[in-house]
Amino acid sequence: MGFFEKLFGQKRKQPEDYYSVTITDLTVTVQHPKLGTETLCWDDLHAILLVNTDDGPQLPDVWLTLIGDNSKCVIPQGARGGEEVYDLVSKKDGFNFENVILSMSCADNREFLLWTGKTEKSANG
Repeated sequence: MGFFEKLFGQKRKQPEDYYSVTITDLTVTVQHPKLGTETLCWDDLHAILLVNTDDGPQLPDVWLTLIGDNSKCVIPQGARGGEEVYDLVSKKDGFNFENVILSMSCADNREFLLWTGKTEKSANG
């Protein structure tokens, strides 16, 4: 236990501490006790963004956003399991690491496209 924890008691929870992420071979799920659950199938993933807000430090201000055909998952930076999701998605061909760096140096409300990969299905299915 650190000095300040001994002095002031337990460490105060941060907003992102209330989120948890579960990864399987088929899906990624984000849970929050009050905001509910979001699930995205990996096969439906067609875009990855980092969304910055000016809400910090009272609320998370950087969100890894996974967008699918019929769903999306929004994961705040620092959430349990969020780093594992980032490690997986950052391996996608064409992942834009330059936009990750730009996002980390931005304090404004802004979206950074990291990857897009879903192509239109052919007329034959």
